[in-house]
Amino acid sequence: MALNQPLTIGSIQVRPGILLAPMEDVSDLPFRRICRELGADMVYTEFVNAEGLLREDPEGPRRSYHKLDFHESERPLGMQIYGASEMSMEEATRIAADRGPDLIDINCGCWVSNVALRGAGAGLLRDLPQMQQVVRRVRSATDLPVTVKTRLGWDTASIQIVDVARMLEGEGVSALTVHCRTRAQGHKGVPDYSWIDRIKAAVSIPVILNGDITDALTASAAFRDTACDGVMIGRAAIRHPWVFREVQHFLATGEHLPEPTLAERVALCERHLDLALEHHGERYGLLSVRRSFAGYFRGMPGAAALRQELSQEKDVARVRQRLAELASQPEPATL
Repeated sequence: MALNQPLTIGSIQVRPGILLAPMEDVSDLPFRRICRELGADMVYTEFVNAEGLLREDPEGPRRSYHKLDFHESERPLGMQIYGASEMSMEEATRIAADRGPDLIDINCGCWVSNVALRGAGAGLLRDLPQMQQVVRRVRSATDLPVTVKTRLGWDTASIQIVDVARMLEGEGVSALTVHCRTRAQGHKGVPDYSWIDRIKAAVSIPVILNGDITDALTASAAFRDTACDGVMIGRAAIRHPWVFREVQHFLATGEHLPEPTLAERVALCERHLDLALEHHGERYGLLSVRRSFAGYFRGMPGAAALRQELSQEKDVARVRQRLAELASQPEPATL
């Protein structure tokens, strides 16, 4: 249990080490700011395609570059990049590092086919010499700490995570995040946290546990039952962004916080909408918040109908009006 020690990555120190995972189309700047405000110790950008950075027209929309935008209040912040080519990853690292993040993270864990089957993300677990070359070239391109996020292996027959961890430490990686499933599992099945202690016994760099950390109890159990140096929360943050506040409070006091009130839910939704409109503009800003409506109002009476109503609305003013109506309602008996 590492709660008495800060999670230290290069010059970055956070305690206890509750991190927001990098998630495509989720962990954009507005959502990251929400999670930092709610207690996430560190956040990561969406994973950025190295090839996309290199081929984008500087005069065009620059979608990949847009993913690298961040606000100073987000620090410490990691930028995650992915790719199969060590040369592309090296150049993409220079581009990302020039934006001024606190660290560069290499995605060696994305399991979706259009990434992994092209040799990037978890695809590097099938070619460890290539993973080594990618890491080496990324390290050569920046003085920032470089970290890696990966999985146990491609499948249960090819788990080599302890050897991978030793190799990464030898290449100068500053920390390792392990989603405790294989690529073949995706998000199915029970993650095997027992590998964390085996990895920690083999290396001295920080090891961050990822996979089914859903609430205060699972986060606490991860620290209690494994030697992890931190935990990373992904899908649970979409469903319930207050999870960071609740984990922090439970680890500090042993007590559970009450569920957020209706007023708190509406206020956070309005805050997210404001940040999204500021960052993305009106059209995409509203679209980007739609994926969060279910999480903001989960568990309250009529939540499904409300989510559908808000998600179908294309006019920002009407969304604001509906949220104001919600805020004026009496608190439900149960949420």
